[in-house]
Amino acid sequence: MKNILILALLTALLFSCKKQGPGTSKKISSDRLIQHVQVLASDSFMGRQPASPGGRYTTEYIREQMAGVGILPGNGDRYYQEVPMVSITAFDISPMRIHSGKGTLELNYGSDFVAGGRQVREAVDIRGSELVFAGFGIVAPEYDWNDYEGLDVKGKTVVVLVNDPGFGPGNEDIFRDEAMTYYGRWSYKYEEAARQGAAAVLIIHETEPASYGWPVVENSWSGTQLYLFSPDSNRGSLDAEAWISLDAAKRLFAAAGMEGYDFRSEAKKRSFRSFALPMTMDLSFRNEITTSSSDNVIGLIRGSERPDEYIVYTAHWDHLGVGKAYDGDSIYNGAVDNATGVATVLEIGRTFAESEKAPDRSIVLLLVTGEESGLLGSLHYAQNPIYPPAQTVANINMDALYPFARWKDVTVVGYGQSEMDDIADTVAGNMGRYVQANPHPEAGYFFRSDHFNFAKIGVPAFYAKGSSEDMEKGKAFGEKIFRYYRDSLYHQVTDEYDPQRWNPEGFAAEAEFMYRMGRALAFSDFWPEWKPGSEFREIREKSRTR
Repeated sequence: MKNILILALLTALLFSCKKQGPGTSKKISSDRLIQHVQVLASDSFMGRQPASPGGRYTTEYIREQMAGVGILPGNGDRYYQEVPMVSITAFDISPMRIHSGKGTLELNYGSDFVAGGRQVREAVDIRGSELVFAGFGIVAPEYDWNDYEGLDVKGKTVVVLVNDPGFGPGNEDIFRDEAMTYYGRWSYKYEEAARQGAAAVLIIHETEPASYGWPVVENSWSGTQLYLFSPDSNRGSLDAEAWISLDAAKRLFAAAGMEGYDFRSEAKKRSFRSFALPMTMDLSFRNEITTSSSDNVIGLIRGSERPDEYIVYTAHWDHLGVGKAYDGDSIYNGAVDNATGVATVLEIGRTFAESEKAPDRSIVLLLVTGEESGLLGSLHYAQNPIYPPAQTVANINMDALYPFARWKDVTVVGYGQSEMDDIADTVAGNMGRYVQANPHPEAGYFFRSDHFNFAKIGVPAFYAKGSSEDMEKGKAFGEKIFRYYRDSLYHQVTDEYDPQRWNPEGFAAEAEFMYRMGRALAFSDFWPEWKPGSEFREIREKSRTR
């Protein structure tokens, strides 16, 4: 019966979204898209950092654009949802001292480990904390996996591996093979250890399973960190969240009398059982704390037939602000990342708002803050949803669309997770395009943008963009574009609007695809579901049956 319903939906899509080839409809305007980007990525917006003048200019611009085309406030009578934040800078970080029967192993900050914490407290001083090796640090009932089974880690320091047991050859029957699950993400490791009552976690870094080298860890987890601020001053989190290098981990196990222990291979075995290490840890640091707030911006286009069913479009409006100067330029404008996404959401909203027929279901436009600091705005929304997750049909997320080509592919991050893929297949086919899975599922990109926080509360979440094959110039050109963005623009001062390189019609085609994805659901009574095996399926089923 379910397959029949899907087939009926796709048939309706074929009828309602008439085949128009690779071009765009007259509704989506490439001129408006470019105009939005030029404003949002201008120097006057100063890199759109949250809780800064540039951030406030951005949220006001988005609000004005929504109001100007008749989009309603999405949070009661307000367009804003306040997101409380706290900036924490760890300093006076001591060496990490590991005490065992062989003496004291001293690890150096930066080269051997990085550490900090999200608790709002002036100082952290961990002394004599017992160490426990908990494999991958995963509790996953659907995979019959529990690294904490029979283990008491209250007040202790847990050593865990990055990624999940499916990573690497010879593990086809474990988890999802090479495709990382959420259990493999560093954020999950910290969350689960906190639920287990641990004081601290040391994640062992390896380049391939992490998908980035140690310098990324050293740069990303040092300096000022931005977190959500909770009324309990984040006391539910760990005292210390840390990474240690692979070399430091090998020295740690050697100090425990386990030199040469193949911890990754052993932890992948179903027979593996976590165990205490005969050693303790000392670590201390102080914190400089600044509280602030930023805003998510929310607009609503009310449905005419089923207004209490919601399709949520998301894009993050923030970028890196003003930082280290290169060639005299210190403004990180974020034209691709993510002025393209914001422009697309605004243009899709205008198209729905100005259509002769209102959508059957309601359309929510959610422009979130703090993505670059850990998906903070979307996390706050997920924890404080304005529209009930059980009544949210789907989330469609846009992050760093590549406006340099007329893409033939639609590369879906997290392909195979939900029935949103089936809708995408039809929409793409009607536009002369094809859908493909992201070629690097082991990197866990599904967990690195704002749609993920919707997935965590059970809402089928879709994240895709063209990135592989140009309509006319083929895959070689597509690969060249991908490398150009990754190597020359990503999180650099060079990410600016470039009329010589940007392809306005290609940009509009990306926006058109996303518009049609939402339209397919907005004029339908179909509820997409997570596919069997997805770690989010059970959450959705529970939310819909309450």
